[in-house]
Amino acid sequence: MSAAAVEHPCDGEPETLLETANRLTEQLPGHRVEIIGGVITVAPPADGPHARALTKLMRPFIFAGLDDGESEVLQGVGLWLPGGPQDFAIPDLAIVDADFDEHVAANSSYDPACFRLVLEVTSGNYQNDLRNKVTAYAQAKIPVYVIVDRKHGRLHVLTEPLPGGYDRHEVYAPGQEAPLPASIGAEVSLDVDEIVRAGRTKG
Repeated sequence: MSAAAVEHPCDGEPETLLETANRLTEQLPGHRVEIIGGVITVAPPADGPHARALTKLMRPFIFAGLDDGESEVLQGVGLWLPGGPQDFAIPDLAIVDADFDEHVAANSSYDPACFRLVLEVTSGNYQNDLRNKVTAYAQAKIPVYVIVDRKHGRLHVLTEPLPGGYDRHEVYAPGQEAPLPASIGAEVSLDVDEIVRAGRTKG
């Protein structure tokens, strides 16, 4: 879906990108509106398999103790991005420092320094997760970016952020375990087969 298809109010002053994004959020309940690289993107509400995959993904992080003490496991929390003056993303899942509440950056989004890991489960706009967000999250110095690629049935683990992307990019297929860096706060491996299966439509 394109933000360009939505009419803009004619009140003299042109809207900022952030004002447009916030208006779209109000007009399109359940949609995820983000600004990545100075471009507004609008994703439709997630389907059931997307939600099921997220539930499966939360469990190993919670069982490892990452939702207690020094960190929390959160869905849909805003991440302020340094790539543009009004850029922000809303990753599907994140592991953040427990004091993230003290680090609001702007527009109900938080300073990227609070984020230990961000995770996206792809939908129809999977290229955004596999390309644009790779650059955006790396520029924000997010240490670990995990992508569940539902279209191709794989799991990507990106680490060691650089200005233009990540230096390390590991791809895991069903039947493999995807180990995550201990820097997230605990030893966690993701069962790729379980997660890929959860993200598929049953039938």
